[in-house]
Amino acid sequence: MAVQPAKPVAPRPVVRASAAGEAQDGPPCPRCGTPNLPERRFCRRCAAPLTDTAAPPKLPWWRTRWPFRRRVRMGGSGNALRRTIALLVLVAVVVGGILLYPVGKDVFQDVLDKLRSTAPITPAQASASAAVEGHPATAADDGLTNTYWGAPAIGDSITFGFRTPFRLVDLIVHTGDSADPQHYQQQARPVVLSLEVTASDGEVHRQQITLNDQPGPQTVATGISDVVQVKLTVREAAGTGPGRAIALAEVEFFKRT
Repeated sequence: MAVQPAKPVAPRPVVRASAAGEAQDGPPCPRCGTPNLPERRFCRRCAAPLTDTAAPPKLPWWRTRWPFRRRVRMGGSGNALRRTIALLVLVAVVVGGILLYPVGKDVFQDVLDKLRSTAPITPAQASASAAVEGHPATAADDGLTNTYWGAPAIGDSITFGFRTPFRLVDLIVHTGDSADPQHYQQQARPVVLSLEVTASDGEVHRQQITLNDQPGPQTVATGISDVVQVKLTVREAAGTGPGRAIALAEVEFFKRT
């Protein structure tokens, strides 16, 4: 009878007996307290991981304040917190827009004044509180600098009216009875004027104008919208005396186009 080959049998593992004097000193297991060699990664008794786990980073101070601390304390996705912050930001934007709207509007209009060109605009009417004979208020807007409105005294005023509201960018003032330097000082000249500009909604803008006592145009920047009336009042004058009128030769107005 033929002999069948034997079935191979895998060799059994041999367990190495630990030496009685083998040192086991090292860091204790965080779970069972058994000492382990420094190079071990798992406890030789309970197989717990021996690697140190990093402590969670300390939270910044603002994470410990309401409403941020709610998410830290309660956990969760934080959707409620995000919605709260978004709502607060929206409210701040709306309130800021309402408070800053007038300032922002004025800044926007000033930028347009610089970017766009200007054109002269002629008043529809001119009147004065008083005038010397032969020098009525209409002489201050006739386009000539050798004619003038003659104010009898300090405190007299001249008013210009316009048919339709417009953006008054600036105005140009000519003082004296003539642009010729040799004849300029024959009459008194206004050196301080109070400017009152009335808008179509009734709002009045006031400004004090200080002028040089010299012939030629002097530009006054205004930047006022929806203007329907401009009033100039003489507050101070140079060269006053008996028989001398306060001469305002011409006032030119410029609108934004």
